[in-house]
Amino acid sequence: MRKALNAALIAFAALVFAVSVAQAQDYQPPEETQQWLNATQHQGVIAPSTKITAQNWQEYKQFMPPGMISLFEGTYRWKMPEDIEMNVRETKVYPMPKGYAEASELSGGQTRVVHLANGHNDIQGYAGGRPFPNPAEPDKGYKILANIWYAYLPHLYVNTPQNMATSCGQDRFGNMSCTKLIFVYRQVAYNTDPGVPREEPRVGDAWYTEWLMIEEPEQSKYTANLLIFYRNNQVDQDSYVFVPALRRSLRLAVSSRCAPVAGSDFVQDDYNTKGFNGGLGIFDSKYLGTRKIISLANDYANVTGDFPNNWYMPIGWPKPSWGPFELRDVDLIDVRRIASERPGYCYGSRIMYVDKAFTYGIWEEIYDTNMKLWKIFGGGGAHVVDVPRIGRVVTNSVATAAWDVQNDHASYFSSIDKEGHDALFNESAPADYHDITRYSTPAGLMQLMR
Repeated sequence: MRKALNAALIAFAALVFAVSVAQAQDYQPPEETQQWLNATQHQGVIAPSTKITAQNWQEYKQFMPPGMISLFEGTYRWKMPEDIEMNVRETKVYPMPKGYAEASELSGGQTRVVHLANGHNDIQGYAGGRPFPNPAEPDKGYKILANIWYAYLPHLYVNTPQNMATSCGQDRFGNMSCTKLIFVYRQVAYNTDPGVPREEPRVGDAWYTEWLMIEEPEQSKYTANLLIFYRNNQVDQDSYVFVPALRRSLRLAVSSRCAPVAGSDFVQDDYNTKGFNGGLGIFDSKYLGTRKIISLANDYANVTGDFPNNWYMPIGWPKPSWGPFELRDVDLIDVRRIASERPGYCYGSRIMYVDKAFTYGIWEEIYDTNMKLWKIFGGGGAHVVDVPRIGRVVTNSVATAAWDVQNDHASYFSSIDKEGHDALFNESAPADYHDITRYSTPAGLMQLMR
């Protein structure tokens, strides 16, 4: 009996060890990422007023993620032009809004990571602000992912027909097509902005909603998408699409997370101004290290979204008129679906370069299920705007690009229109867009085309 028990214990210990080894091997960073981490362990600095060009870029490659290096080297179809200029200045850091910072102090003492019996992940005790103001092991990578998920945005973020966003795509033959969009992003729980309820009772257990509609071209007008994210991270996001030809909305399957948004190279899990839209329940994240990378300074002003004239083409990289670049401190994390949820999912790994100051992903490299580089996201960075009753804060990603290096596609997005009008926030948004039922519930989709 004792021998049988000992044999069972040995077998169980071997199984636990095998699972641990498999998990460790499963979470090895992509080869390009690991090589870059090894090569950049001792970074220097870039002097303000430095100008990076196609002729001297290799002097500063220690501050460029692997995807950016490939754009300079011309490894893939997309290559930086010979006349590119990236002017570097000193780094500026803007403080978080007062209400968000105060809520972060409270969250920092009570929020914790939990691992559920079904393999899912979650956090408990969160009440607002940054869940983990000083993320540390264990679970440091997942804590950083939670900080991205609940990073600050004004409670209302709107582009209207008077200041439409632009999304353009380019194929391998250089053909370009553009779409004009309006959208309403709204935080309906955990609010820290003044003058709005901490929780909005009209949307049930939701905490965030994303409403988007195509305005141009005319044949696609009124096509709209509504995403609803819930406070319970174990509940799948709801996704609805309004189909003009049917004059009705349809609820989409959870598997549609890999469907392109508005015909772009971004999928539903990408399409968020913070860099990640997948949720916390079925994803895990491993911390890889801290580095410095160059990124477009986030307080640029007087810029017009005149695409493609204000970009280096065909790559779609912002011209110097957008403003200078600066060195940003970033945490690198490797974000993946948990093992039980991976079958059928489009991505194998999402390497995120997360700004330590405002916890947005400011650069990303996406790998397919075979750990081959698939997409590169970046180019724009976040943006500082004046928000009523709050002041100047880092809010959204105004201009960004997705380079699909496997299919030679590219997509470009700007929330600034041709005349220089940016998105509108909180009280600056027209009164119509404060209608929660219309822009944050499925019933609101049925009000389209009336």
